[in-house]
Formats: sequence, structure tokens, C-alpha cells
Amino acid sequence: MSICPKNKISKARRDKRRANWKMTAPNLVKCPKCGELMMPHRVCKSCGSYGQKEIIAVD
Repeated sequence: MSICPKNKISKARRDKRRANWKMTAPNLVKCPKCGELMMPHRVCKSCGSYGQKEIIAVD
């Protein structure tokens, strides 16, 4: 048996609940070493550095 709702939920109330399911653009910051756009608190893909320190050797 499934749950049976007691009252009808209006379209406005339903759509208000679904209004927050929107996509957001990723937050990008400039790498302090090379200036390339990257996601914050992650190793830069272009130069391999994190906070002025080289973490990954990139060719």
C-alpha cells in the first residue's frame, strides 16, 4: 500500500517547492601563480599549484 495524501497540494505550492532546483554557475577564481581560472580550494589544472606551492608536476 502506498501513502494516500489527505489534501490536494495546489500547483502554486508544488511549483514554489520546485523553484529552488536551479543550476548555478561554478564559482571560479584566478590562480595566484598562473592567472588561469580554477575552482577555489583545488589544485590548478594548468600549472599544478595550490597556494603558491607546486603539488603536481605538469609538463
